[in-house]
Amino acid sequence: MLSRIAFMERLQFPLVLKYEDVRSYVFTIGFVALGVLAPWACHQFHLAGPAFLPMQYFVLLAGLLFGWRAGLVVGLLTPLTSYVISGMPAVRVLPQVAVEISAYGVIAGLLREKLNLRSMWSLMVAMVGGRLALLVAIGVVMLLSGESYSALGVASSPLLAAWAVVKQGWPGIVIQLASIPVVVFLIERLVMQRATFRDG
Repeated sequence: MLSRIAFMERLQFPLVLKYEDVRSYVFTIGFVALGVLAPWACHQFHLAGPAFLPMQYFVLLAGLLFGWRAGLVVGLLTPLTSYVISGMPAVRVLPQVAVEISAYGVIAGLLREKLNLRSMWSLMVAMVGGRLALLVAIGVVMLLSGESYSALGVASSPLLAAWAVVKQGWPGIVIQLASIPVVVFLIERLVMQRATFRDG
């Protein structure tokens, strides 16, 4: 019973991207573009990116749908591309943001690809693991520079900085938990139906 709740039957997902064909790069570019566009759209409507976490959304989806390699590549390229285009996230928090969201993609992808864990459990573990990676990244930054930055400004310790990020981002966390497993489920079913129709 527990295994049926936690683990899924072998389906067509994740569609593991190994970067051996053009399709892998097309999907990656698409998810990076969405990860850059979503924060920009939030700013246009005066919605706080650190509260709604739009960049994380597509990194998590990439890992859940396409495996850990896609999660890692999308997680690294999205904040770097966003910084080059828009100057956001700010350069002082860019390294820790890149570490955090790359961890989301890698962990979500590994749990789905290697352990066959259902998307909800993979998502929750990835969200915890990414925030632990953020804590480590903030600690390293503080060790090297003597200061740690959070979404709310300079913090006195890595724990306070990481907690500030979590505290401000709770609306985005709720949105991710409520919608990402549904999106993954719908995409899986759509692809399976198209495959069945094509083969039939």
